[in-house]
Amino acid sequence: MSAIQLIAGLGNPGAQYEQTRHNAGFWFVDAVARDFDAQFRAENKFRSEVARCNIAGNDCRLQKPLDFMNRSGRTVAALAGFYQIPRGDILVAHDDLDLPPGTIRLKRDGGHGGHNGLRDLIPALGGNNFLRLRIGIGHPGHRDDVVGYVLKTASKADRAAIDAAIEAAVRVLPDIISGRLDAAMKELHTAS
Repeated sequence: MSAIQLIAGLGNPGAQYEQTRHNAGFWFVDAVARDFDAQFRAENKFRSEVARCNIAGNDCRLQKPLDFMNRSGRTVAALAGFYQIPRGDILVAHDDLDLPPGTIRLKRDGGHGGHNGLRDLIPALGGNNFLRLRIGIGHPGHRDDVVGYVLKTASKADRAAIDAAIEAAVRVLPDIISGRLDAAMKELHTAS
């Protein structure tokens, strides 16, 4: 595996969604931009906000699609295609209902697991062999409550746990970017 060249955070655009659980992927790339001194700017040809930074000596782009979650695949694919970034060099950060708040997992490949952003992204990229950073947001308890849950603001305690997990992931990002996934997974998966 070569170095990660693109980190795409999944979320929904607009101020009304900014603090909702479904935007945990955006929260992650915002934290990366802050810690690695990058500035997002609108890139209309990619329907995204894009930033560029250097992580562990590697040039890396950060992306927040401006399409809604379930339509984000084409925007990520457009940016990756333009810069000729292979699927294996992409890290996608997204919320995950199956993990409690404060838990974060790094995963290679796999299906969409019912996540609408991944469901759209896999065919748009032409395959599923990309890295995922699964950010735990918890589950409301019943599947009928999922939509309302992911589109609501997290409690203070849940948001603090999610933010702490995101910070832990940002700390191991140099390992992830450089392809030292075992070291990153060991750190992340034992910390949370």
